[in-house]
Amino acid sequence: MRWRGVHHVEFSVLDYERSIAFYDRMFGWLGYKSFWTLDLGYRSTYYVARFPLPHSYIGIQQAKSGDKLDHAARATGIHHIALWARNRKEVDAFHHDFLVAGAIPVTEAPAEYTIYAPAYYAVFFDDPINGIHWELASTPFLPSPAAYLRWTRALKEAAREHPEWKRSAMREAMRDLPPRNG
Repeated sequence: MRWRGVHHVEFSVLDYERSIAFYDRMFGWLGYKSFWTLDLGYRSTYYVARFPLPHSYIGIQQAKSGDKLDHAARATGIHHIALWARNRKEVDAFHHDFLVAGAIPVTEAPAEYTIYAPAYYAVFFDDPINGIHWELASTPFLPSPAAYLRWTRALKEAAREHPEWKRSAMREAMRDLPPRNG
């Protein structure tokens, strides 16, 4: 079983300098570190939550073609990318102090998404330059018993709406993948 997820993701942006200015503010607010390629081979700027320890990172590079993204159209490509928040307070503060204060388009205000996971709490917003859709989400390591109860009730409600399910919502959700040697 893998112990790490995504290594990195890179976005091609319409206006590199304006995009870097926006992402410097956004990731700086969230406490990330940044590094860049020094224009050796190509130009890209990276943002990482923990540095220099091995961790996934997000890269920004200049696009050669394309238009501003419209996540609502659900065109081929990445729909959105979610970043970890420390807790609900950070989601709320980011929403108020960074998004609203900066007039950044908020597509979904901070809310608990009970069906996703116990105490899942997030805000969704768009990069104003490129249209890249982002989420800042908090999922506590140990949710409260009340949050766990809300989640199990939400799953049971979903199961009532799907009589074709033969097992619990969690078991219905899980999928088997082909093994490496098979």
